[in-house]
Formats: sequence, structure tokens, C-alpha cells
Amino acid sequence: MTDLLSSTATQGQRELPDALREIESSSLREAERRYREVLNALPAAVYTTDAQGRVTFYNEACVALSGRRPKLGTDEWCVTWRLYWPDGAPMPHDTCPMAVALKEGREIRGAEAIAERPDGTRIVFTPYPTLLRNEAGEVVGAINMLVDITERKAAEDRQRLLANEVNHRANNLLTVVQAMLRMTEGQTVAEFKQALNGRIKALAHAHGLLARSRWHGADLQHLIGEELAAHIGGDLPRVWISGASLALEAAAAQSMAMILHELATNAEKHGALSGARGRVLVEWRHDDAMLSLRWTEQDGPPASQPEGRAVGFTVIERAAGHLQGRATWDWRPEGLVFSLVAPISGLVVQDG
Repeated sequence: MTDLLSSTATQGQRELPDALREIESSSLREAERRYREVLNALPAAVYTTDAQGRVTFYNEACVALSGRRPKLGTDEWCVTWRLYWPDGAPMPHDTCPMAVALKEGREIRGAEAIAERPDGTRIVFTPYPTLLRNEAGEVVGAINMLVDITERKAAEDRQRLLANEVNHRANNLLTVVQAMLRMTEGQTVAEFKQALNGRIKALAHAHGLLARSRWHGADLQHLIGEELAAHIGGDLPRVWISGASLALEAAAAQSMAMILHELATNAEKHGALSGARGRVLVEWRHDDAMLSLRWTEQDGPPASQPEGRAVGFTVIERAAGHLQGRATWDWRPEGLVFSLVAPISGLVVQDG
């Protein structure tokens, strides 16, 4: 009996560690399964390698980022297809941050790199490699997270381009204002201020239209409407406009605004809009090559060419020159007829 009890006890002692090991193994498998589920749920690409740099695990975000499924145990250092430095130079996989971490023990984080997918598309990403060590402190592998920063870099590039464009436009506008100051004249300070104020307002109209379109272009019809708003509509409209929609690029819109302002100012002081019955017709047409704009005054005082060289006409000629166009005046008894012909190239906003 004693021997039987002793034998039974010995067998129980052997079975107990086996059961514990099975429980421990089952717990480890369950923990690993949960860890894999967590990693696969992450929006960032995460993968692991062994101490030699061979890929041992990757989550589904790695597939989306790299455009491929890495080969476990074969692919080394990174899950991407091809790598490049930020300046576009090729980056061998064995020199990437993950390789540096495993080879040299230096965890380079926050750097930038470019990954090319097999389909040729590229993304910009930031790697965060971390070494994995055992209880003795020996490196047994590494885990890396790749954060896609393509959209952020694109936004930074857009902001940089926008800042450069704003600087360019501001310098351009200051140049235009300086030119206006040099050309503006007046018998009195009040006349000088009035003339200068009108020209600045014309520029403001153009810039307001450009700003509302997010600098995509200022429509010629709206530009005319802004300058002649006081005379359009109502019970007795004095101005009629006719023409198809045409988006002028920024510099062209500025020049056109100055031309329209000088014509309107002359019509209000000396031409068809100076009396009660006069009318103005502004019409334009264009094809793939040329824009033709015509300003016709009717039922106002007889038009006569002014003596000397009026400042307003100098402004118009210079503005037409900026458009690479040709301006002509026809002084008729029934009113002034002004024509502008300019090449469409460089004048209008190009699609795309």
C-alpha cells in the first residue's frame, strides 16, 4: 500500500508541472493572439525583425503603406519595396534607420524617408525603430513603426508655395502702386488724392475678386461690374456689358482694372457718363488666340482728343503694354470708342 501511494504521488508530481506548462503555453498563445490583433488594428505600420534584421511580423497597415506583402523570414530591415533619402537619392535597405539600430545599437527616430511602392507611387514616412532585448540585455530583435507623413509634407509644400506667392503678389502690387504715384497728377492736393484714391480702389476691386476665387482668377465680367457698379441696373441703366465669362490671371486682372478705371473716370468727367442721357456699352469676345474688348460711348458730349498727353491715357497704354496688347481710341462726335486687342496667352487662367 505504501509503495502504491508513493508511486501515485510521484506520478502526480510529474503531471502537475506538465499541466502548469500547458496552462502557461496556452496563456502565452492567447496573449500573442491579442497582441497581434492590437497591432493589426493600429493605423500605423508596425513590424518586427529578429536580431539579424529578418522580418518576423508585420501588421496590415504595413501592406497599405508599402503596397506589398513582405516575405517573413526573407525580407530584411524594412517592409518597403524601395527606399530613398529625402533628397531623392536611393537608400539601400541595409542603411535604413532599422538597420542602423540593429547593427550599431543607435535608435534613429523622427528621421524622414521616402518609400516607393511596386506600382511606382511614393510616400514620405518617419520611422521609429526600437531594439528588443532579453533579460540579459542582449538584442534579440527590433520593432519599428512607420508613420505616413505624405499629407503633412504636401501641406507644408502648399504653405511654402502660398507664402512665396503672397510675397510675389505683394511686391508686384507695391510696384504697381509706386508706378501709379509717379503718374498721378493734380492741380491741387485734393485732386491728387482723388485721382490716386480712385486708382487704388480699382486695384482693390481686382484683388477682392481674386481673393474670393482663392486666386484662381478674376472674371472679366465681374471686374467690369465692380468698376461701373454705380451705373449698372436701376430704372435708367447707363452701362450695358456683353461677353462670355473669362477668368483673368492676377497680373492681367490688375492691368485690366486700371484700364477700366481710367475709361470710367474719363466717361464720368468728360464723356457719356458726365450727362444725364449718355450710355456706355462694354463688349468683348475671344478665341484661342486673341481677346478683343470694345468700349463704346453714346449720347454724351462729342468726343475730342485732349490736348497734350493726359495721364489717364498713359496709364491705359502702359497697362495695355503689360497685357502685350494694343490700345486704340476713336474720337467720334457721338462719343469715344476705345478698343483693346491682346493675346489670350498669359492673359487668362490656364486649366490645371
